[in-house]
Formats: sequence, C-alpha cells, structure tokens
Amino acid sequence: MQKKGVLFVLSGPSGVGKGTLKNRLLAEFEGQVVDSISATTRGPREGEVHGREYFFISRQDFLERIANNDFLEHAEFSGNMYGTPKSYVLSVLEKGVNVITEIEVQGALQVFERMPDCVSVFILPPSYEELESRLRGRATESEEKILARLETAKRELPIAEKYQHRIVNNDLDAAYEELRTIYLHATKSQQM
Repeated sequence: MQKKGVLFVLSGPSGVGKGTLKNRLLAEFEGQVVDSISATTRGPREGEVHGREYFFISRQDFLERIANNDFLEHAEFSGNMYGTPKSYVLSVLEKGVNVITEIEVQGALQVFERMPDCVSVFILPPSYEELESRLRGRATESEEKILARLETAKRELPIAEKYQHRIVNNDLDAAYEELRTIYLHATKSQQM
C-alpha cells in the first residue's frame, strides 16, 4: 500500500524569506515534494503557463468550484480570485508526493479546517524592525506598498500561534535547517 503525501502549509509576512526557504526545500527534495499550484481568475502574464504557475480559469468556473467545495482555501485580491484546488492537491498526495503551499494566514486558517492533518509552519522575522529593514532593502516597492505590507504583518504575526511550528528567520541557513528537520520528521512515516 502506497503512503499518502503530506501537505505543508507555509506562511509568514512579506519579506520574511518564506519563498527562499520553500525553494531550497523543493530543490533539495525534488521529486518528493512539489509546490502547490493555485487557480486564479486573472489572465496569464508573459511567460506564465497554465498548470505551471497557475491554473488560469474564468470567474464563472471559479465560482462553480467554490459551490462544489473544490478549494482548500480561496480569497479575492485586487479584483481577481485565487484559490488552492482541493482536487489537485489530493491527487498529488494520493501518489505519495508531498505538497507545500505558501499562503497568507487567512487562507491557511481555511486549510487547517479542511485538512487538519496538514503540517503548518510560520516563518517569523527576528523583529518587526528587521522586517521593515528587509522590505526597504529590496527597493522594489513604493513607500505606500511597504507601509501596507507592514500593516498586514502586524495583523499576521499574532496568528503564528495557531501554527504547529514557528521558525525565526534570523539566519537563512539555520532557518532552513529547522524547516528541513520539520519536513524530514513529518515525512519519515512515508518511508516506513
């Protein structure tokens, strides 16, 4: 009998390094863990491929999937809808492959309800000041966007307590080792 894969939910404020940590895990355990693919009603950007970056679907299709309970989580941002397709995630897990999804806290809370056996990890900054410094250091966003991201972080940080694991990303290598240990522990039963 084939073991089912494990769903990992990764969250944290913008600028905390969760994407970098996730990508290192995906690279090290290629073939054993895949990145979740979200569905969206927005159109593809240049170079994006349906089924690779996103599943690009119509608003009508998205609403029908909500009605059919085919999302682990969903939300609307800037007039576009985004969601994690339950059927896609379950089909990957059934093959014994692990799935990692990097989502914001409201979506994560929905996933916790629908898939209580998921493994949840919240990436924290060493301090609020350090988070602000990282966001400003990117030099990729306007002051308005930076302030909005910092306000969002203030709302997200207290929700970290609802996650099974919390990692402070003060040093990227040390934070990755913590994430790797959580991954290996959670998937150990698969190899037995």
